[in-house]
Amino acid sequence: MTATVLVVDDEPDLEALILRRFRRQIRERQVAFMFARDGLEALQSIEQHPHVDLVVLDINMPRMDGLSLLAKLQEREDRKLAIVVSAYGDMSNIRTAMNRGAFDFLTKPIDFADLESTIHKTIRHIEVLREARRRQADAERAHASLSRYFSPELAKRLAAVDGDDGMQVHWRDIAVIFTDITGFTSLVETADSNVLTDLLNEYVGGLTDVVFAYEGTVAKVIGDAIQVLFNAPGDQIDYATRAIACAQALDRRAETFRERWKERGVDFGVTRIGVHAGPALVGNFGGGRYFDYTAYGDTVNTAARLEAANKTLGTRICVSDSIACKAREFRGRPIGDLVLRGRSEALRAHEPLSAAESYGLAATQYATAFNKLEANDTDVVPAFAALVGLNADDPLANFHLKRLLNGAKGVRMHVG
Repeated sequence: MTATVLVVDDEPDLEALILRRFRRQIRERQVAFMFARDGLEALQSIEQHPHVDLVVLDINMPRMDGLSLLAKLQEREDRKLAIVVSAYGDMSNIRTAMNRGAFDFLTKPIDFADLESTIHKTIRHIEVLREARRRQADAERAHASLSRYFSPELAKRLAAVDGDDGMQVHWRDIAVIFTDITGFTSLVETADSNVLTDLLNEYVGGLTDVVFAYEGTVAKVIGDAIQVLFNAPGDQIDYATRAIACAQALDRRAETFRERWKERGVDFGVTRIGVHAGPALVGNFGGGRYFDYTAYGDTVNTAARLEAANKTLGTRICVSDSIACKAREFRGRPIGDLVLRGRSEALRAHEPLSAAESYGLAATQYATAFNKLEANDTDVVPAFAALVGLNADDPLANFHLKRLLNGAKGVRMHVG
């Protein structure tokens, strides 16, 4: 690419001397020269030819001197690099020129070998800056495009110049959220296709916005189901706390969405959410031609089964004890020791609560009733019956009361 140099000097013979000195470079299109007689003419030339790469200027010129021109160049958004060539080479002028952005300072009479070397050095520096700006612009465009589809953290890594940092498949401790909608298959079969498209786009878009607000990574969207990762691809010290808070925010958004569409005559199902934490294989499983950043392993399967357990329990959010213990100041109530589908060992699960709910009378009575359930206390049935009497819509109180009336004991139960 030809570099364009604007020479600003009122000496009448300088243009011919420079064209003669650089005739080979000009012929080979390595460099092109423009000329101006003072600072004002130079600014006009730059306005007409914004592709100017480098300004070589004198200090002592009519109408606008070189130091004033330097100041004007620094005010431009595309700050031009400048070399000062002047007979006024005292320290005061040199310092002023450098403070106003001069890249180098040469003294007159001109040593053309020195000038040629300095111009080439400056042009190389310009090329480095231009390439850095190009790479930054490419990265910003890539990030803007990727941010439409991926979480900000994942988009930042994908758009990075240094490639796939954190994208390789590796074992990593993560938190996983799974969401699903009850009765979605029936809705697909009965709803108008245009309504269904608007419905699903708004739903997935709204839940994705919530995930991004908590800096989670959307790993998969399969129909109505969403898989979310925390502590991947980047490190998040508080990933367990974020995941539970995100799950509660997803629940609030989904319930608001469901009520709004219910008013429009659409029976949109409840969103069920499962949350678990543990080790998993994380990375790009798409090979060289397809990008599929996701996670696999028992941790992921457990989160999915906790989501499904909500159907049996009557709850909307079910989180494992492992993530509840990792979270800061977890508020919730124990569900029991769940033996999930395909498992033989039980896993303690909880239903997270808001701060207001956790300090209410119902939470206190539930804790008392659950302690009786763990201890196989004979008063456990009246305890849960009283809780149902306090709030007939309490899903866990109803679930445990039905179990107890059917002869169940203790907190261990098979679900899913």
